[in-house]
Amino acid sequence: MRVIRLSRSTYYHRLRYKPRTRKPGSGRKNTRYSCTVDGKPVCNEQIKEWLCELISDEGEAYGYKKLTYALRRNHGLVINKKKVYRLCKELDILRPQRKLKNKHPRRLARNHVITASNQLWETDLKYGYVSGENRYFYVMSVIDVFDRSIIDYHIGLSCDGGDAARILKNSLFKRQLYGKKVTKPVIRSDNGPQYISNAFESTCLELEIEHERIPFKTPNKNAHIESFHSIFEEECLSRYEFSSYAEAYKTVVDFMRHYNNRRIHSSLKYHTPDEFYSLLLQNQAFRIRQVRV
Repeated sequence: MRVIRLSRSTYYHRLRYKPRTRKPGSGRKNTRYSCTVDGKPVCNEQIKEWLCELISDEGEAYGYKKLTYALRRNHGLVINKKKVYRLCKELDILRPQRKLKNKHPRRLARNHVITASNQLWETDLKYGYVSGENRYFYVMSVIDVFDRSIIDYHIGLSCDGGDAARILKNSLFKRQLYGKKVTKPVIRSDNGPQYISNAFESTCLELEIEHERIPFKTPNKNAHIESFHSIFEEECLSRYEFSSYAEAYKTVVDFMRHYNNRRIHSSLKYHTPDEFYSLLLQNQAFRIRQVRV
């Protein structure tokens, strides 16, 4: 013991030491009463009556934690939330637990080298204003990064995850990719509520499309759709003062048709997006460049 520098008393104490084993179910027994701040005992049955009165008055809006504070305030009880939980469980008046929504994993946007159409699509939301009705409308678009085509879009007075899922399906249908066992494009978006919704994420899983989201405060990662929205703002929205939503709807539809069919792009060697995509399908389009995003 000198060599290992261990005290003799410690050694012999450890030989005699027996660890205490706790019997299953042992512990502090449940109390049959609680006390007020004045020291007056109140039985559990009376506390249960007060709990039922609180539930009937508040319309089951209170959980056990709020009921604990209500008992302390209204009746001056010295009681903790664990006992209130036990009494509520005995009375079967606990509020049902809320169901947690399934969260989809977030995939951050990564660098791509795009060499053809239908490899990377970008999507985003744009707001327009109807001055005659003093309200806003929404335009959500999907753009192909390589050929710059607006494949599909949504116009409406509201826009949610279901609308985003619908235009994604329509885009696949228009590009003849829906329901086929081919490599689907990657869809890139920001972190808006439409794109983090279960409706949109579930649709991406169903269609076997990889959905990647750009990091916060990095719109340059979604540069092509942001560039289109800049054109959309300059050449359409800022030129008109809409008196009605119907007028705004018709103007946006006309602009989208003009953008795809008539507006030429220098990056496409002065072809329109639809024209360039048709040349790609016919294998007549020469390689312009590789798009790095």
